[in-house]
Amino acid sequence: MARLEHPLKGAIERLRAVILGSDPSIAEGVKWNAPSFRTRDYFATLHLRGKGVGVVLHCGVKSKPPAQRLAVQDETRMLDWLALDRAMVRFADEMDVDNRRAPFQCVLRSWVARIHA
Repeated sequence: MARLEHPLKGAIERLRAVILGSDPSIAEGVKWNAPSFRTRDYFATLHLRGKGVGVVLHCGVKSKPPAQRLAVQDETRMLDWLALDRAMVRFADEMDVDNRRAPFQCVLRSWVARIHA
C-alpha cells in the first residue's frame, strides 16, 4: 500500500479498514497482485481497475463452484453476481465506502459464514 499510486487510494484504505474490522479472524495478504483477505482461505480481493474500487468476493483460490448461487444476506442488493461462487461490490469513492460501511460489513460476515459452513 505504501507504494500504491491510485486516484482512489483513500477509498482503498477505507475498504481495507472496513474489511479487516468486520471480524478479528480476517487477515490480509496479496493475491493476484492486489490486496486480498482471508480467514481459513482467501475470500475477497480488491479490484483496482475500471471505475471506482471493487471488492470481488469469492470462495478461495481453488474454488469449486457450488450447484447454486451462495445464499448470502444482501438486503441492500449491493452484490453484482459474476458467477455462482463470485460477486462484486463496487464503491465510487471514499464517501460511498463510508455511507455503505454497515451493510457491506453485514454482507462480508454472511459471505464468510457461507463459505466456511
